[in-house]
Amino acid sequence: MFADGTAPGADVESLWRSARTARCEAKSCQTEQISTVETAAQSHTSRDAIVQTDQSKDALQDFQQEVQVDYTSLLSFLQRVEDAVIKELNKNWKSHAFDGFEVNWTDQNEAVLCLHTLSYPEAQDQNLQVTSVSWNATGSVVACSYGRLDGGDWSTEKSYVCTWNLDRRGLNPQRPDLVVDVPSSVMCLAFHPSQPSLIAGGLFSGELVVWDTSRTEDPVIWRTGMTDDTHTDPVYQVNWLPDAKHRNNSRLLSVSTDGKILVWREERDGRLALAEGFAMVAQQIPCSTRLKKFVRGEAAVGVTSLSFSHFDHRVFVVGVEGGYSLKCSTAAETLALHPTSSSVPLRAPAELAFSPHGGPVYSVSCSPFHRNLFLSCGTDGQVHLHSMLQTQPLISLQLSKKYLFCVRWSPVRPLVFAAASGEGDVYLFDFEKSSQKPAVAIKQAAGECPVYCLEFNIKQTQLLAAGDATGTVKVWQLSSDFTEQGPREVNRLEQLASEITD
Repeated sequence: MFADGTAPGADVESLWRSARTARCEAKSCQTEQISTVETAAQSHTSRDAIVQTDQSKDALQDFQQEVQVDYTSLLSFLQRVEDAVIKELNKNWKSHAFDGFEVNWTDQNEAVLCLHTLSYPEAQDQNLQVTSVSWNATGSVVACSYGRLDGGDWSTEKSYVCTWNLDRRGLNPQRPDLVVDVPSSVMCLAFHPSQPSLIAGGLFSGELVVWDTSRTEDPVIWRTGMTDDTHTDPVYQVNWLPDAKHRNNSRLLSVSTDGKILVWREERDGRLALAEGFAMVAQQIPCSTRLKKFVRGEAAVGVTSLSFSHFDHRVFVVGVEGGYSLKCSTAAETLALHPTSSSVPLRAPAELAFSPHGGPVYSVSCSPFHRNLFLSCGTDGQVHLHSMLQTQPLISLQLSKKYLFCVRWSPVRPLVFAAASGEGDVYLFDFEKSSQKPAVAIKQAAGECPVYCLEFNIKQTQLLAAGDATGTVKVWQLSSDFTEQGPREVNRLEQLASEITD
């Protein structure tokens, strides 16, 4: 009856498409040429005219009329008040009420405020910490180094140097203007004092590197490399020094826990070559009989920090791992008993050892207003105010139950300094208000994340930058109390030093 079957296919050609195509035509059109005419007009005559009011004869006569003065009465008055006026002038001449007073037309800041919270998210993702901060020569750019000051594999960990221009419009706090990748942890930074784009860094590997931040492709312009002269321990501080022989050049000083303080010069091939150096050896450090003696022998004494005197460029103070602060001199001639080989002879610079902290000293700072005063802080949570004229501290301040990592004198207030604590605080201390407790304690980091570094801005003196273990740099605007020098403040600092010393 019925069965499945397959019939052949049928094709129906489209007549509409071919007929449609056949009717398509291409046409074009053009308007007639547009006529244009240019004309100009200019006046051909001009006239200048001025007007002046007529001078009043009455006013002229009043002006020219001589003023009548009773000179006899005037002389009598001056003679009567002469003694009283001279007495008051002498009193004012001897007064110190306005000593150090400067007129300030800027707005007054009543409180310490956080202006910027800067960070680099990629570094924070790696749990890197801010190890150092530095302001450039103009005071508008702040740089920070990322590394690690606690545990971790420091030797192989990648780190960064970041910069932000705070005066740039559209500043992004989480997007630095420049990011430099560094193969080793960066432990310290220092901008060049006069060239705003040059910044030097000390690495965990012991190397020194100088970057030019104006070169985005390859910012490295000088480096020490790994040689026999290179530090064998991490570099914890770098300083720019003027070159006495070549005024246009600078030298770099580096400090390391291998016990060496080295001075480097720039070479044309991009190398930093060793120019001179010093070595801290326990056997060559002078000690007072009232102080605990160093471990004798030829053991190197690890140097953690350094600060030059603002009054004598040959004098500097160092902090060491043994808890001591040492007064040193670049004019030292005695050779150091250092076992390691070096391309230049290393000298022993230590001249005086001061009473120690209860643990390693992490930071020292010489006063910019007094030639003999300096501050030191360390793992015992104390700040010592020292005079270079005696071994015992003038004042010992217990600011923290944990470590103090950094201390800095104010560049504008002789009696003010700042300290960074392991409890996450930045302390602002004012000897004018109290010699025992901080004037202000700023909470930098949540919880008790340490604040590792801080720097005052020398150009924009109301700014203070601080870096912490969370990988954050905060820029604080100081209140007017910490930026305006009071009358006779330098004399007060001198009095403080002399009274306690006596």
